[in-house]
Amino acid sequence: MIRVVAVITAKPGRRDELLAAFRANVPAVQAEHGCIEYAAHADASGVGPVQAKFGSDAFVVLESWAGPEAFAAHIAAPHMAAYAKKTKDLIASRAIHVLSAIE
Repeated sequence: MIRVVAVITAKPGRRDELLAAFRANVPAVQAEHGCIEYAAHADASGVGPVQAKFGSDAFVVLESWAGPEAFAAHIAAPHMAAYAKKTKDLIASRAIHVLSAIE
């Protein structure tokens, strides 16, 4: 299994629009072979000073995939190409971290 942490920052004031496009794409992603988890998250409130915040224009997608092959198929999926085209003008930056467990 691999885990993916995708930090996506929308252009100022465009996060809600970007999240709407993300949410519309979620069912197709969750139906993919090998998808274990795929959900957007935002900064929690009330945690205190220990928290490093991503900010109001950002959200983080936490993903779990059965393996690298499933993740590669996800990246190449037609609905992901359509999502990328639809959202390219909404995104200021993104960083995708692919992780595996330390044994």
